[in-house]
Amino acid sequence: MSIWWSLHLRREAASVPLARRLLVGAMETAGVDPDISYDLSVALSEACANAVEHGGDAAANESSAAYRVTAYLDGEMCRIEVADSGPGIPARKGRAALQQAPDDAESGRGLCLIHELADHVHVVNRPGRSGVVVSFDKILKWRTDTPLLAV
Repeated sequence: MSIWWSLHLRREAASVPLARRLLVGAMETAGVDPDISYDLSVALSEACANAVEHGGDAAANESSAAYRVTAYLDGEMCRIEVADSGPGIPARKGRAALQQAPDDAESGRGLCLIHELADHVHVVNRPGRSGVVVSFDKILKWRTDTPLLAV
C-alpha cells in the first residue's frame, strides 16, 4: 500500500494542527500503530512550527508566506518533508546549528526532538537562498486489526 499527500500551507500557527490531523487521519485509516502515529505527528508539528516561525518574511514576498508539507506512507516506511523559503538555519563552522537548547529556553528543541522521534533525519539548509527542507523517516508498525492489510 502506498499513500502520499502534499499541502501548501500559509505560515500561520493554525496550519500546524491541520497538517498534524491530516497525517494522523491517514495513518489511522491505514492501520499504523498509534505509538508510531503519535511520534510522527509530534515530529511533524515541530517541523511545521519551525517553518511557521522561521520560514521567511511574509511581508517580503508571497512565496515566503507559505511552506510545503509532503508525506509518503509507502510499504513499511513513512517519509515526511517540510520545506520553507526562509533564511535557513544559522550555520556554525559550515554546519547547521543543531544543539540542545538551554534548560530555561522557551524554544530551540524542535530539530533535536525530531531526531529523537524519527529513525532518520535529513536537513537541507540553504541560508539566504531557498530556505530549509527537513525530511524524516520512520519504519511503520501496524495494528493487528488493520483492515487494509487483510487483503
